[in-house]
Amino acid sequence: MERVMGGGVPLVLGGLGLVLLYRLLQRLQQGTTIQDTVVVITGASSGLGRECARVFHAAKARLVLCGRDRARLQDIVQELTAADSQRQQMYTPCMVIFDLSDTAEMVAMAAKEILSCYGHVDVLINNAGISHRGNILETHISVQRDVMDTNYFGPIALTQALLPSMVRRRSGHVVVISSVQGKIAIPYRSAYAASKHATQAYFDCLRAEMERYNIQVTVVSPGYIRTNLSLNAVTWDGSKYGVLDKTTALGREPKDVAQEVLKAVRHRSKEVLLAGPLPTLAVYIRTLCPALFFKVMASRARKEQKSKDE
Repeated sequence: MERVMGGGVPLVLGGLGLVLLYRLLQRLQQGTTIQDTVVVITGASSGLGRECARVFHAAKARLVLCGRDRARLQDIVQELTAADSQRQQMYTPCMVIFDLSDTAEMVAMAAKEILSCYGHVDVLINNAGISHRGNILETHISVQRDVMDTNYFGPIALTQALLPSMVRRRSGHVVVISSVQGKIAIPYRSAYAASKHATQAYFDCLRAEMERYNIQVTVVSPGYIRTNLSLNAVTWDGSKYGVLDKTTALGREPKDVAQEVLKAVRHRSKEVLLAGPLPTLAVYIRTLCPALFFKVMASRARKEQKSKDE
């Protein structure tokens, strides 16, 4: 073990150095313009999706805001249009109401409505999602399926429904908001981590297949964001978790993450990891020294279970 760890640390530090250099080069590049582009955002009524709506609207994009709650979507549309009176004329966002966890046929119908707004889509931001808290022994398989429907099958159904129009135009950009848990799995998050691992794999494949059509694919993997994700997380039986985790409360501001998403679209980034030093280090340790990573996660699982038992 000592030999593995001793050889792994320099590789990890070297990898972090390359990541920092890559990010610096990205910032120096002049990005593409967002003005007048058609940007579709799912889960736009709250959290990160709502902040993305504000950021992309300020960049003068033509927005199509998607979500399940019409009233909350109308609130953000009214907010954005009210702010326009103090700035140069912006586009009034369109709204498309649907549930990503519905059948693929329903999502395909929503895709037709999305295309009817402006005739095409330049940027699709797959943001909607749900989290999970619960141990594997107790979590119902129906809960695992529900999380996969929302976090994986819904986004890929919408993506595949909109892809043909992008292919015909030989232009488009698909963004998915994944998670650092799409790269490392944390105990008591099995459904969420599994859905994000599947998301990472699918969109990595999509990127390779779409390159010949000049369609960009970006996977954004944030750490904790200060949203209601943990409050709305489902537990082992499908009920709401209803707790604002300390890690979530101390997470990044949604508006800061939204700015990073805008930057990723402008620079056509293939992958963006938005995590602190420890989660970023964990990603590299998982790859370069998996035995150490597994030991740390097992220790974390024991501590978390002990705190629940007390």
